[in-house]
Amino acid sequence: MTTTLGQPPVAAKTPAAPVRHRPAARRRSTPLTIAMLAALAYFLLPLCWLLVASTKSTQDLFNSFGLWFSHTPQLLTNIEATFTQDDGVFVHWLLNTVLYAVVSALGAALLAAAAGYGFAKFRFRGDRFAFNLVLGAIMVPATALAIPTYLLFAKVGLVNTPWAIILPSLVNPFGLYLMRVYAADAVPDSLLEAARIDGAGEARIFFRIALRLLAPGLVTVLLFTLVATWNNYFLPLIMLNDPNLYPVTVGLSSWAAQAQNGGAGASGDMLPLVVTGSLISIVPLVIAFLVLQRYWQSGLATGSVKQ
Repeated sequence: MTTTLGQPPVAAKTPAAPVRHRPAARRRSTPLTIAMLAALAYFLLPLCWLLVASTKSTQDLFNSFGLWFSHTPQLLTNIEATFTQDDGVFVHWLLNTVLYAVVSALGAALLAAAAGYGFAKFRFRGDRFAFNLVLGAIMVPATALAIPTYLLFAKVGLVNTPWAIILPSLVNPFGLYLMRVYAADAVPDSLLEAARIDGAGEARIFFRIALRLLAPGLVTVLLFTLVATWNNYFLPLIMLNDPNLYPVTVGLSSWAAQAQNGGAGASGDMLPLVVTGSLISIVPLVIAFLVLQRYWQSGLATGSVKQ
């Protein structure tokens, strides 16, 4: 109890005991758990089968259990045979795929970032109509455009060239839509106005300021385009006639056709090479996702919640 001159005594306040919060119990849903396990099995079982099958010979592929190894695994032998078959043409196909996928992904990501930034930060006559056309283009399947694209490229003499794969892959309407949504929140208008007051041009603002802020979304579009171009099969199939220009998808398909037509003959031994080549072809994609995963996750999350 404390007293002051001319005032009644005041009782001293005792500190309140801290309130302890019990940790909230984790919610568990049996149907949701079963659904997640089913989805996990759906995605992992083909990868497990591919890993196991790449260690087998042709005979073991048909005579042993598909999800378990044989008595004589030969993964290293299959890898060596895959890289040496037909004078190492698989290496050439792999390099072609890397070229097509990397150039297409970088170009598509940059174009999507520039177009999405333009739609988000500039107003011009017909901007809504143009953006609606982009949204409409998302609904059009790529296979429906393959034949018209072939006829167009045949007119200009680009069929059976790397440009026949790279140029169509640069157009990514879904990536443009993602970048437009991302740029609307990631690039503040006040920052752009400050840069314009300082005398910076629009190109300099985009490459020096906006592009850095758009980096997570840029990586998201880059990964989507990289995977789509890497796994593209139909477009290279109709565009390319030279086996030296084949990507991995079309090259392995040609090996599979030889193995199927050859039966039990010499070409029948190419079936393990097709399986092993498929396993090797997914390794670069796995590495790309592991390296760029943090950028990819942040790119998908940004813009989903208003601040």
